[in-house]
Amino acid sequence: MPSPEALHDAPTRADVWAAGNAHCQVRYQVLAEAEPDLLCRLLNLFALQFLTPRQVQAQQDDGLLAIDIVLDGLSWHRAQVIGEKMRNLISVCSVALQPPQGAQRHSAQAAG
Repeated sequence: MPSPEALHDAPTRADVWAAGNAHCQVRYQVLAEAEPDLLCRLLNLFALQFLTPRQVQAQQDDGLLAIDIVLDGLSWHRAQVIGEKMRNLISVCSVALQPPQGAQRHSAQAAG
């Protein structure tokens, strides 16, 4: 098993479309139908890019899941691309993407 230091110092994946952009912390606020595989599908979008969320919270209420995901170490451009992929998931109702402080908030509703 690798040492904890080796895991903590894992390099971040370069954003080839926005290589000059600074990496930041981003918060996703997702509202979706409560499907058994939804959390796996959302988290897989990060796993495919070798990204590990700092924090994940989910709460079910009246057939809906309210999910907050916080990530460090990705560019704002890549955060937006991942947000669009979340919106394309069939059971996702909305995704709000909270940028780093000082930038405007971006929110969109999924058509459904």
